[in-house]
Amino acid sequence: MTLPRFHLAVPVDDLAAAAHFYGDVLGCARGRSADRWIDWNLRGHQFVTHLAPAGNNKGANNAAHNPVDGHDVPVPHFGLILTVPDFHELAERLRAAGTAFVIEPYVRFAGQAGEQWTMFLTDPAGNAMEFKAFADESMIFAVVES
Repeated sequence: MTLPRFHLAVPVDDLAAAAHFYGDVLGCARGRSADRWIDWNLRGHQFVTHLAPAGNNKGANNAAHNPVDGHDVPVPHFGLILTVPDFHELAERLRAAGTAFVIEPYVRFAGQAGEQWTMFLTDPAGNAMEFKAFADESMIFAVVES
């Protein structure tokens, strides 16, 4: 089965900083661009950074948070579900780049249905991101009692 690709556009207040983060740090291939936006290939998905005036993006520090597994998770956020090896490779890439994590990489829901590695960070504009990897991908949509 071929899954549909998503398209997501987020505001950034510094397009050069976004280009460094998404291109150099995360390793996304750059697509089309103009003076105020850049398309990125986020593992097959079309992700776009749009230049927006400072102050239009509240960022993770001012966003709402919800408690999940003992951590304050920023809302809204976006990200990808990776394989476990890809998750650890990305975590090391982010550490090597000096990325400050909102929530350090760790195993969430250990020993339960839906066990997963997860990490939260923000891009230079404050957009919150989560990358995760399930121990068992068949549990991605498993109902877990909280």
